[in-house]
Amino acid sequence: MGAGERKQRGHGHPLLRGGGARKERYTHGFSASQMAALTALCGALVPSLPPDTRNRNDDGGREPDGDKVVEEFLLASGADAPVPDEVAELMSPRCLPEALALVRGVLWLLGTRLGTLALCGWWSSRCLTWRFPFVRRFVELPVEEREEALRRWSRQTMIPPLRMFFLITKVFCLYVFYSWTDENSENPHWRAIGYSPPLPDEEPAAVEAERPEKRPLDDGVVETINETDASLAASLAAKGLTVTDDAARNVCTVECDVAIVGSGCGGGVSAAVLAAAGYKVVVIEKGNYFTARDYTAVEAPSMSQLYEGGGFVTTLSGGALLLAGSAVGGGTAVNWSACIKTPDAVREEWAREHGLPMFAAGEYAAAMDKVFERLGVTHGCKEEGLQNKVLRKGCERLGYKVEPVSRNSTEGHYCGSCGFGCRTGDKRGTDTTWLVDAVRHGAVILTGCKAEKLLLERSGGADDGREKRCVGVAARSAANAAVTRTVEVRARATVSACGSLLTPVLLRGSGLGNRHIGKNLHLHPTALVWGYFPPDATTGAPDLLNGKAYEGGIITSLHKVEGCSSHPVGAPAPPPRAILETPAMGLAAAGTQFPWVSGRDMKERMLRYNRTVHIFSMVRDRGSGTVHGERRVAYHLDAADREGMRAGLRRALRVLAAAGAAEIGTHRSDGQRFVCRGATEAALEEFLDGVDVARGPQSKAADWGLCCTAHQMGSCRMGATAEDGAVDARGESWEARGLYVCDGSVLPGAVGVNPMVTIQSVAYCLATGIAESLRREQASEKS
Repeated sequence: MGAGERKQRGHGHPLLRGGGARKERYTHGFSASQMAALTALCGALVPSLPPDTRNRNDDGGREPDGDKVVEEFLLASGADAPVPDEVAELMSPRCLPEALALVRGVLWLLGTRLGTLALCGWWSSRCLTWRFPFVRRFVELPVEEREEALRRWSRQTMIPPLRMFFLITKVFCLYVFYSWTDENSENPHWRAIGYSPPLPDEEPAAVEAERPEKRPLDDGVVETINETDASLAASLAAKGLTVTDDAARNVCTVECDVAIVGSGCGGGVSAAVLAAAGYKVVVIEKGNYFTARDYTAVEAPSMSQLYEGGGFVTTLSGGALLLAGSAVGGGTAVNWSACIKTPDAVREEWAREHGLPMFAAGEYAAAMDKVFERLGVTHGCKEEGLQNKVLRKGCERLGYKVEPVSRNSTEGHYCGSCGFGCRTGDKRGTDTTWLVDAVRHGAVILTGCKAEKLLLERSGGADDGREKRCVGVAARSAANAAVTRTVEVRARATVSACGSLLTPVLLRGSGLGNRHIGKNLHLHPTALVWGYFPPDATTGAPDLLNGKAYEGGIITSLHKVEGCSSHPVGAPAPPPRAILETPAMGLAAAGTQFPWVSGRDMKERMLRYNRTVHIFSMVRDRGSGTVHGERRVAYHLDAADREGMRAGLRRALRVLAAAGAAEIGTHRSDGQRFVCRGATEAALEEFLDGVDVARGPQSKAADWGLCCTAHQMGSCRMGATAEDGAVDARGESWEARGLYVCDGSVLPGAVGVNPMVTIQSVAYCLATGIAESLRREQASEKS
C-alpha cells in the first residue's frame, strides 16, 4: 500500500476498506508454459462440475434462489481468469525461496511431455496416446486424470517434494478462489455458500455513531506511509523528540530514553509502564496503524495487511502455519479475545525448575490483576455463537466440564471477525489500551518502520560479564519507498518486543551469539476436527443450534482434556493433556484447511461451510523448534505432544457427535469422516480408534492436516544463567547491557493456555524493573 493509495490523512486504508481494482499487469515472472500447467492444476483442484442431483433441502441456509447460484458455483472453475494469475502473483512474495523454486520446477516439468509422464506415472493410461508425439502434457490430460495425479501427490510418501508441491498449490489456489473479491469487495460464489461477511460500507452502529475525527493514538503516532525524507524529521520533532537529520549520511537520528521494537502484548505494555514512569519512549512498529473504522471482514486484504507474511508463514517442513499479527497492536489487534491467567502449576514449574522466582511472587499475581483491569476483562457471555454452543452442548451431554472464557470485551460482544480486526471497537487490544496510556504520557509510535539492527558498542570493563552495551536501534521504512532515510533511535535502554518469530532474528542479526537465541520455540500446536450440523439441527427446543459457524464470539467456552484424575492435596492441578476450543475460520481459510479428496468433494464441503463447526485440540508442547531466520522456522512435534493431540482430537469428535452432528471428520488427507445419524456407539468407537492412524510423510502429525498455531513462545527464554537462557530474570540480555526482551520469546516454556495475559503480565513486571534500573542509573550518574 503506497503513499498515494492512502485516503485523507488519518482515515481509512483502502486495502482494508475494499477489494480494490484488479491488476492490469502481473509481475509474478512465471513463464507461459508454467502458467499453462498452473492453470490446468487450478482447474483440477476446483473443476467445473455439471449440476448434480443433490438434496436441495440441504441448503445450508442459502437464499431462495439457491439452486441457481449453486449451479453457477458448481460450474465455476479454478482455471477461470483471474484465478491462476492471482495464485502466481500471491505465491511469488509469500513462498519461501525454496518452496517457490520447487513450484516453478514442477510446473516446468508438467509443461513438458516427459516431465508429465514422470510425475503422473505410467499408471495414467491417458498420458500415453497412439498419436505422435505419443505422450500428453499435463494441460492436455482430462480433468479426471489431473485429479487422480493430485490425489496421489497428496498422499505421496516416497517423494515428499511432490506432496509439498501439492500442498502449496492447493493452499494458494483455494485461498485465491474463495477470497478473491471485485471492486465491490464481493466474491461471485459467496451467495451459493451462504457466506455473507459485513461489507466495507456496512458500518457498525457504534462506529458510525461516534466516528471521531481524531484517532486514539494520533497525538503520538508518526506514520511513515504518510512521510517523505523531507518531512520525516519534522514530524518526529513535532512529537517532542530531539531529532538530527543528516542528509549526507541519509540518516535521521532520534534521541530518547527507551526504544521499543514492537507494539503488541510486550511492546504495548512496556511502553505504557515506562512512559508513565517519566521516560521518553519511542515505539518502532513495522506494521501500519488501523482503527475500527478501517477493518472489514474481507479476508484477503485483511490477512495481507494485519498478519506477518500475509498469513502465509509456515515452518520449513510446511507442516505448520504460524499466524502472527503485524500491525499496531501486534497480535492483540487480531487475536480471539481469550483472557486466561497463567496456570498456578505452570508458574510453580517455571519458578522451581528454571530458577525464576518472579513467577511465584506476589508481584506477578498483582501484574495479572493489573492486566485484567486495564483490558476491562469480563467473565460472562450474553450469547454464544454456533461453534461454542456446540462445544458446550456436546460437553454437557457427555458429562464433561466446560468452562467459560474471560474476554477483553463486553459480555455482549458477538463479533466473529475479530481475527480481521474488531470492527465494533469493542475488543480492547494494546492499540486501544496500553498504547493510549503511553501516548498520553508522551510516547511516540513510529509505524511502517522495520528494525534492522541493534546499535551495539563495546562495554569496556563491565563487571557483570556483559561485553557490549546497546545504545539503540536502526530501522528503515517498510511501508513507503519515499522514505529512504535510516532512522537511528538512540536510547538509554532498548526493548525488543517483536515477538518470538522476529526477536531472535533481530538479536542474531545484530551479532549476539547466546546459544539460546532462536532455540526452545514453543507453538501450542493444534489440530482441527469438524462436524456438520444441517439447517434442521436448529429445530427442537430448548437448546437451539442456530446461526452460522463464522458468527459470534470466537472463543467463549473451553474444555480441558485432563491427563490424570487426581493430584497431591494442596498442589496446583497439573496441566491438561489438551484443551478444546473453537477457531475463527474464514471462508478461504476453510478451503485451505479442508482435506482435498476431489474437486467435487471440496465443493460439497464448501457448500456446507456455514453449518460446519470446527473444534481444535491444542497441546502444551514439551517438544520445541528453532528460529533460524526471518520466516525460517523448524519445528518438531514430539511423541508425547502427538499423543496429547490425539487424545484431544478423539474427545472433540465425541463432543461433536454428542451435540448432534450429522457427520464428523478429521482433516486427514484421505478425507476421514463418519456419518453419525443412525450409527451405533460401537461404530463410533471404531471410527475414533482410526484417528490414531497417522500416515504423514515427514511428520506423523502432518496427515491430520496443516497444523495452525497463533501462539509462539520461548525463543529467547529467560534463564537463571547464560547457560540456561538468552536473557536474565530481569529480561536483560546476558551479552549486552541496556538491551531487554519483553515479549513471548522470554517465556521459559509453553503456557498451555492462550498466552496473551501471561505475556502482558511478564512485560509489566519486566518493564517495571527496567524503570527501576534507569532510576538507579540516573541516581548513580548524579552522585
